[in-house]
Amino acid sequence: MQFDDDAPLDTSEVQDERGSRVPGGGATIGGGIVGLVVLVVGLFLGISPDHLGLSSGGDAPATSSSAGQVQQECRTGKDADTKDECRIVAVVNSVQDYWAQESGRHRISYSEAPTVLFTGRTSTACGAATSDVGPFYCPGDKRVYLDLGFFDELRTKFGAQGGPFAQAYVVAHEYGHHMQDIEGTLSEHRSGATGADSDSVKTELQADCYAGVWAHHATTVKDETTGRPLITSLTDADIRDGLDAAAAVGDDRIQQEFQGRVTPDTWTHGSAAQRQQWFQRGYRTGDMAQCDTFR
Repeated sequence: MQFDDDAPLDTSEVQDERGSRVPGGGATIGGGIVGLVVLVVGLFLGISPDHLGLSSGGDAPATSSSAGQVQQECRTGKDADTKDECRIVAVVNSVQDYWAQESGRHRISYSEAPTVLFTGRTSTACGAATSDVGPFYCPGDKRVYLDLGFFDELRTKFGAQGGPFAQAYVVAHEYGHHMQDIEGTLSEHRSGATGADSDSVKTELQADCYAGVWAHHATTVKDETTGRPLITSLTDADIRDGLDAAAAVGDDRIQQEFQGRVTPDTWTHGSAAQRQQWFQRGYRTGDMAQCDTFR
């Protein structure tokens, strides 16, 4: 995965709150849902902590990071080739460029959604959350929340190979949720039920498919500033890294690893095979109309 070295990055689309003191820390899981397995399955690459009843605790401790690092260090695509936070900026720029253009073709009004980088814990319109919940999208404030430490856990805890496009897949999945929010899908299919055939699983699989749709167009969607694609190269190996990451956060894979058995009636995101299947469908077709998981 390579970026246009000379292309300027739009850091206004990423809010760097690492190192900020955030009130309302200590998130807990309620609603009769207990344990690391459910925490991971319920929220990793998911939608807003309020769906599972997060509640706040005390103030978060300050960290050693300096807030605003992204704005200082991420200038061009060359920075995105070497620094994780700058790569996130570049992917956010590319994903939002694509969906803004695609929305126009479907006569949908696209509104930009910033990604918020945080460390440890953060406060959102959907409630307080810690890094333990993984990346998520909050419909309440229309933001994507991400602790960059998740990418290390994706490899060390969940066995993904990692790589730049594994990171891009995670970001693109969350912006798939933003598109669902704009389309009204999130509000229409918010039953809170779990299970292999639940609306929750179908919502997550559609976000995977939308991520694949973006990937299909990633090297051709033009940056508004330069008129050139921000992403210049996406290889088969990159796509394999994305598929590997999708499988690593499949409900069945996580349940087997952490509880020693698979319980489909508690699924919220879909199996490893399903997540790969729907990402591939989006990537192969490049057509969001092919992502109707509810049909």
